[in-house]
Amino acid sequence: MKLSADLIAFQARIGHEFSRPDLLVRALTHGSISSPTRSDNQRLEFLGDRVLGLVMATALLDEDKTATEGQLAPRFNALVRKEACADVARQIDLGAVLKLGRSEMKSGGRRKQALLGDAMEAVIAAVYKDAGFEAARDVILRLWGDRIHKVEADARDAKTALQEWAQARRQTPPSYVEIARSGPDHAPVFTIAARLQDGTEEQATAGSKRQAEQMAAKTLLDRLEQNQ
Repeated sequence: MKLSADLIAFQARIGHEFSRPDLLVRALTHGSISSPTRSDNQRLEFLGDRVLGLVMATALLDEDKTATEGQLAPRFNALVRKEACADVARQIDLGAVLKLGRSEMKSGGRRKQALLGDAMEAVIAAVYKDAGFEAARDVILRLWGDRIHKVEADARDAKTALQEWAQARRQTPPSYVEIARSGPDHAPVFTIAARLQDGTEEQATAGSKRQAEQMAAKTLLDRLEQNQ
């Protein structure tokens, strides 16, 4: 199989040239365009999630040789959760090469967090099946980069941390207010404000209320901690 120019460029972005190009094509094929002769990426996604988990668990143990299981678990979750996979996918412009059905393309599928995260895991599995664990590990560690070293901050649940900050100062718990909602019903975008009792607030925009709340809480918490 000969790859198109955009997939050749994508190989360069992830740093792996496939000896079996069909694996890459399958990893980028969403179920909305699959057929009896064209497999989608769901099985690869299942495998890639496990490969990513093993690589990250090992990397975290190497990064901090004294951390307890209780300290490692939230760091691990921060690195392998769908949001993290989707963030890496955006970094390498994976959405541009996703193979989607017409309905998914019309609904903004190339920007959807779930689709990007799933496809990122499928690409990891494709590398693993193409060249083995070491190749997959190298790709993962290169693409995740400094996220592994900075994961302590990302591992905190921002809403919980902000609530604890407020309670420690005898304030009522922070509130989360929907400021705006845009986009079509099938792909809404929310702007949420995290607001303290004294009116201090920060806003964030994301494709889900939960993510926007977490982002707003983290931004507000960072601001409060810098001003201490």
